[in-house]
Amino acid sequence: MRDYGRDVLAGGRWRKPRAEIPRVPAEPGLVVEDADGAGEGFCGAVVACDKEAVTLEDRFGRRRVFPLAPAAFLLEGRPVTLVRPETPAARAPGRSASGSVAVTGLRARVARESRIYVEGVHDAALVEKIWGHDLRVEGVVVEYLEGVDDLPAIVEEFAPGPGRRLGVLVDHLVPGSKESRIAAQVSSPEVLITGHPFVDIWQAVKPSVLGIPAWPVVPRGVPWKEGVIDALGWHLPPADAWRRILGSVRTYTDLEPELLARVEELIDFVTTEEHP
Repeated sequence: MRDYGRDVLAGGRWRKPRAEIPRVPAEPGLVVEDADGAGEGFCGAVVACDKEAVTLEDRFGRRRVFPLAPAAFLLEGRPVTLVRPETPAARAPGRSASGSVAVTGLRARVARESRIYVEGVHDAALVEKIWGHDLRVEGVVVEYLEGVDDLPAIVEEFAPGPGRRLGVLVDHLVPGSKESRIAAQVSSPEVLITGHPFVDIWQAVKPSVLGIPAWPVVPRGVPWKEGVIDALGWHLPPADAWRRILGSVRTYTDLEPELLARVEELIDFVTTEEHP
């Protein structure tokens, strides 16, 4: 007879071997979720780790310390045991283009119902380049409007409400401007309209990044982009000029503070589930 090994019907029920829990080094920037209810599902990036505990920081800067217990965390939805890295990392956690902690190993999440609207395709491209990582972490979609003249109707069609917030970034939002008068027509508490003082999003890029002393002053009645291109002597169509500008931007330090603060404010608004 051929020997097939032990009789699978003998000796009682056959048990499937228990799956081994992976051991994962708690490298800075690794994003995990607390698997124990005591932590209320706290999710954050590793910012520190010693032989007994790991410190996590969420995107709002809140930190919590957890013991390095077996199977105490979830990585992409699966239990893992965090362990202290063999070589303690002396470097700071990796940073995204916006300056936030770069998230690694994040579980894909469904996009929120809340949205951020910007005026045009150039605005959307710049926001994506600097804040794209943060927006994907938070599940926030950015869409462009091609102008804000119809903003009240657009907001009404969006139908904002609890859990469905709308943030709008507006160019040239200064007292007395057309944009400020349009924004004043929207009063929903679930909508935040904010903006920067620049005539166009191009001006939110620091002139020094492009090797120029300042953005040219364009006379009234002259299309702004075309006037800037002529003053700089670039001899380019606007689309190519924008590619040149956007290609010079690397991180948030290349942008003016007036834009940085407003975009961060919008991200916080649409990712906050409840009013303060």
